[in-house]
Amino acid sequence: MKRVFAYIVCFLLIISDICAQQADSLFAYNDSLRMKKHPWRAAIQTLGINATVWAYDRYIREAGFSYISIHSVKDNIKRGFVWDNDPFSINLLDHPFHGSFYYNTARSNGLSHWTSLAYTFAGSLSWELFAERESPSLNDLISTTIGGAALGEGTYRISSLLLDDSKRGAERFLRELLGTVISPSRGLNRLLSGDAWKVRHKYYKYHDYEKFPINCSLTTGVRLMADNNHLFRENSNLFLEFNMIYGDLFKNSTSKPYDYINITSLINVDGNQPLIGSVNIIAQLAGKYLEPLPGHKMSVGLFHHFDYFDSELVNKDSKVVPFKISEAAAVGVGMCYLLPVTKNVIIRYRGHLNAILLGGSLTDYYRNQLTGRNYNMGSGYSIKSNTYIEFGKYGSFELNLFDYHIFTWKGYRSEEVYSDPSTQGDKGNTQLLLINAIMGLNVSPSAKISLGSFYYIRNAHYDYHEDVLSRTFEFRLGLKYKF
Repeated sequence: MKRVFAYIVCFLLIISDICAQQADSLFAYNDSLRMKKHPWRAAIQTLGINATVWAYDRYIREAGFSYISIHSVKDNIKRGFVWDNDPFSINLLDHPFHGSFYYNTARSNGLSHWTSLAYTFAGSLSWELFAERESPSLNDLISTTIGGAALGEGTYRISSLLLDDSKRGAERFLRELLGTVISPSRGLNRLLSGDAWKVRHKYYKYHDYEKFPINCSLTTGVRLMADNNHLFRENSNLFLEFNMIYGDLFKNSTSKPYDYINITSLINVDGNQPLIGSVNIIAQLAGKYLEPLPGHKMSVGLFHHFDYFDSELVNKDSKVVPFKISEAAAVGVGMCYLLPVTKNVIIRYRGHLNAILLGGSLTDYYRNQLTGRNYNMGSGYSIKSNTYIEFGKYGSFELNLFDYHIFTWKGYRSEEVYSDPSTQGDKGNTQLLLINAIMGLNVSPSAKISLGSFYYIRNAHYDYHEDVLSRTFEFRLGLKYKF
């Protein structure tokens, strides 16, 4: 009898230990409140990123800016920060992507969002002051830090969807490989720590699908863009558009930074448009869930925004690039509302008002002969409105209104603009209004035909040049698949 009692006690202890593991260890390798923190390792790895990139630039590329010395460091500090002349994609997309490496280095070492943001700033600042013999760039510091946090947390969360320490063999290898491609800094840390091949209990997960539901879709089809509002002077190309909605704003538990993320990216497969046509990220930093009426749901909060739209000449006979606009560093307030109209008809609305700390916009005059820069930099504001209507099993309708206003306050009247390394471009302001309507017709529970129209109105005012008003539209026909 004593032996039976002992067996029962041992069994209960084992069960309680498993339950404790499930409660305490669930997401222990993803939640910064539970992860073991390695701040010094994160700092060393952040400096290691800079050393690696610098060594590549210096000894493989033999780039002139990489020939640094103690004198170049002193000169950088003495000259202070300027606005650089790198191309649009480098300043407003590549630098934020570089910043995501700093950010994910800190996050994968157990640090929180805000602490990782500080590491990103430190990594960018040390690069600007010590790793180049050119004047440190203010716009690089801003876009790498704030834009890098947006891309960094987004890729960190996506990689968490792939990781599963209970898997083995080929599936485990593929998951680790894809996770490393999406978040290289995290993948490197997993290799160094041994987590990449360590097998754990099935309860050791990296994502809570009940708390943070995931909705992903991929749209592929044809995109037709008109040249300066002329229907018969157009260009068509194939495109892929990826969208991921991470989390649910209409849950009371969605209140911490990046518990809600909406990521959309457009890739042009062929034609003469840029490979990456757009990247758009909206992430909630803090929020409050409300139920104003029975059945109605509402969320208000503070949001982090990253937007990047790029285009090139529609065809060889075109004279004007349709648009380039970016808010690489933007934050603002937002309100989201869910309204059930009938049993099958539901309306979701999102409205945002943002302050743009750093943005970029196409200019019609400023040109840098060395880098080909053709855009202004500055700050301003943006207004966004999204209305999404679901019609049950039949389909959906979506209407977007995006209004960006970028102000450039440092420019010149004459050709002096080309010789000043600290100019923002042509002094003035640019407004880009995007009106977008998308109709979706369901063909199966997971697939729909998507028909979209996009209308771009660019209104550029220049202090020392003639104003320019440009209009461009495009159509998209595609097949959207939800998975």
